[in-house]
Amino acid sequence: MIELTNIDIVFHQKKQKIEAVKNVSLKVAKQDVFGIVGYSGAGKSSLVRVINYLQKPTNGKVVIDGVDLGQLTPKELRNKRKKIGMIFQHFNLMNARTIFDNVDFSLKYSGKSKQERTEKVTQLLELVGLSDKKEAYPSQLSGGQKQRVAIARALANDPEILLCDEATSALDPKTTIQILDLLRKLNQELGLTIVLITHEMQVVKEICNKVAVMEEGQIIEQNDSISIFSHPKEELTKDFIRTATHVDQALETILSHPTLANLGSNELLIEFSYVGEQTSEPLLSKLYSQYQVTTNILYGNVEIIQNTPIGSLIVILKGEAHQRMKALDYLHSQRVKTTIIKRSESNESIHE
Repeated sequence: MIELTNIDIVFHQKKQKIEAVKNVSLKVAKQDVFGIVGYSGAGKSSLVRVINYLQKPTNGKVVIDGVDLGQLTPKELRNKRKKIGMIFQHFNLMNARTIFDNVDFSLKYSGKSKQERTEKVTQLLELVGLSDKKEAYPSQLSGGQKQRVAIARALANDPEILLCDEATSALDPKTTIQILDLLRKLNQELGLTIVLITHEMQVVKEICNKVAVMEEGQIIEQNDSISIFSHPKEELTKDFIRTATHVDQALETILSHPTLANLGSNELLIEFSYVGEQTSEPLLSKLYSQYQVTTNILYGNVEIIQNTPIGSLIVILKGEAHQRMKALDYLHSQRVKTTIIKRSESNESIHE
């Protein structure tokens, strides 16, 4: 569907050379919801604008459905862009026009009759849940409603691809979830391929089935969402994920609390991570019944990524050293990842 090969984007400002994107290659399959995540300045927005050639790459090739955009005439490129919708952080609505007219404006050069345009706009506003707002003006809408209008406008020419550049960054958490639910619906019902640019891993977690992580103009890691969340390789990816799942925040709270942080004899502070079916297994009860090792759960969380549970637990594990080792070996055999966060002073010489 979308194939970027060895993309470089270089800007020249006065005497300064800025390499916004460096040798990026990626493939987005049809009907993917592909997330590109990175901090501000990572090159995400420059990269996404290459997909519809609003930003021409300095080097590299952009192929959409087998068509090399760099080989198209200006007219051919304009026609190709009609199949690539785009929404932004700021909604870019025309304040002097009604919601109906804002969406209808995208059909101005579509060749449709007035009746056909009216029917199309009506269908789109119903699709995004704004049928009752067609005579309203942008100033009368909430942020989430404005973004719904922007989505309806982006869908006016029946695109096959929807590019979302920080589309939820200006919205509150509840509204963000509503917009992501709408995008998921469009992906499933219309077969839209979605490329979503964001600096929030929470957004990726909610909707994306593929993820690429960008840093300083380069993609440092990419994989399916389940693999990224369960086995991140790069430190930046790990930071994004632990922030999104609130594990680091929980750990900071635990370590700063005197009662929780001061471990007794034969105690370990441990983080467990597990994926899929392990989340439903009574593993902790088995640690006591089989190895006489008790677990005091200080924090627990289960995320559902692409219908797959991914869990995290922070626990105090207590028991004789040799029994703890057996218990950890058992957990490893069940594909549970264990990370020892802290030992009691009396356990410093024990290596589990």
